[in-house]
Amino acid sequence: MDKRTIIAFVLCFVILVLWSFWFGPEKDQTQKKDETAPKELSEEIPRATKKPEIASSSPLQDPEQKAGVVSPKADEKEIEINTPLYRAVFTNVGPAIKSFELKEYRQTIDPDSPLIELVSLKKDMGDFLHIGFDNPSANQKERIVYQTDYQTIRLGPESPYRDLVFRSETSNGLSIKHVYRFYPDQYRIDLVIDVISQSPDPISGTFIANIKSLPPKEKTSYYSYVGLALLLNDKLEEVEIEKTTEPEELLGKVGWIAYEDDFFISAIIPGKKTKGVFKGRLLPSGVLHGTYLTPPVSLKPSEQISCPYTLYLGPRDLGILKDLGEKLDLAVNFGWTDIIGKPLLYLLRFFNQYIHNYGLSIILLTILIKILFWPLTHKSYKSMKEMQKLQPRMAKLREKHKNDKQKLNAEMMALYKTYKVNPMGGCLPMVIQIPVFFALFRILGNAIELRHAPFMLWINDLSAPDRLFNFPFTIPFMSPPYGIPVLTLLMGASMFLQQKMTPTPGDPTQAKVMMFLPIIFTFMFINFPSGLVLYWFVNNILSIGQQYRIHRSPA
Repeated sequence: MDKRTIIAFVLCFVILVLWSFWFGPEKDQTQKKDETAPKELSEEIPRATKKPEIASSSPLQDPEQKAGVVSPKADEKEIEINTPLYRAVFTNVGPAIKSFELKEYRQTIDPDSPLIELVSLKKDMGDFLHIGFDNPSANQKERIVYQTDYQTIRLGPESPYRDLVFRSETSNGLSIKHVYRFYPDQYRIDLVIDVISQSPDPISGTFIANIKSLPPKEKTSYYSYVGLALLLNDKLEEVEIEKTTEPEELLGKVGWIAYEDDFFISAIIPGKKTKGVFKGRLLPSGVLHGTYLTPPVSLKPSEQISCPYTLYLGPRDLGILKDLGEKLDLAVNFGWTDIIGKPLLYLLRFFNQYIHNYGLSIILLTILIKILFWPLTHKSYKSMKEMQKLQPRMAKLREKHKNDKQKLNAEMMALYKTYKVNPMGGCLPMVIQIPVFFALFRILGNAIELRHAPFMLWINDLSAPDRLFNFPFTIPFMSPPYGIPVLTLLMGASMFLQQKMTPTPGDPTQAKVMMFLPIIFTFMFINFPSGLVLYWFVNNILSIGQQYRIHRSPA
């Protein structure tokens, strides 16, 4: 019964892994990075102000419109924001964000590779992030061009925060001001939109926030969510939209809306937590479009209304998101293992503060978990050892009562009772450890802390499969790059050794299945992140040591 439970556990593990690939969100388009950076601007240059102009096409109305197209007559300007953490490019048409590069993260482990670009949209796909005030009385085809006093803002490590102000007027008499506040040491950007009515008639409208992104064709981490998400009524909602004909509309108190990919997140956090509407859809171009609308408001002549927001554009780092508040840390979601996964991730980060090597931190975390579960696994191995002693007697009973299963079960239960052996004693301790195992599988598979984190020797990225050498040819069952999966092979060898030390089940069929498990697991792990393979390998070594100690102990 012990072996059957173990087999059931392994099959559940295989099903869970396959489920993640079969039922994950479909990706239709490939994300391409624009590696051409705008030319470097010198210092902050004040600019002359003039009457606001109007450009064609409004991104706030129809998501199908080409919101990125601006009238040739419009005076579009780009404003560069340069901080120690990122380099952003804003446009005064909208206003909107055209580029957002993260300086501490690159696309590959090559130190000269391009920086991570959060804006994945191609030309004519619209604005990546746009927040404004939409009112039906204005010309629906007009897109406002704002005026600003700067074309470059630079912040050093010790600089105070700086503000960037956009001002303009609409054709129906609204004066609109956007104030962005940038910090030198945070990915956070504060935004306040002030709207003043200069019309003799009342004007109605609503504040609206749009976020668009083109998802990558393939995910780079296991079990991470890629797509639109929001905090609705204090609960995380991951909005999976697979067809253009199936838009999603949610009502309730919206805490934030965001687009998430494997390791990064772009979020809009409204300052006023009121009930609103979230609309998500997949455009024919493959772009995911999320929109948040606040309840409509009406402005009397000379009345002013303000709406604050906070933007976060950066890594899905649990510590940073927790410090930001607003429950944005819920975006780091480990599914049903979340209650176990996050404490383990905090513990892994704690170890790394002193060791400064996430590979060694994984080893230390594995040892700690093994120590905590030592009594349970010790009991499990002891029970297996006792069951092994009964194998000859059980074999005789199977032969004697092979045609009478009811009699066989009664005789075996009497045998267990006589020798005081619990047939479930070997599997129950293992069942208790299953949630911890899956939690580690989740955090080691998609924690940004392991992205491009080196360990030692040939393992220079714990979030990628381990490969020694690069072969110019493909290898079956292996994802690129193609090379020798040394750590994975060592893991398979350790599992084979552990299996040889495990008491052989009485059923020959079960024995054959168990001997094939190391091969099956080696093929399964060949494309898993090396951080996860490292955990499994170290855990096997510790288990082998524990089994050896039990075998050497007197009966």
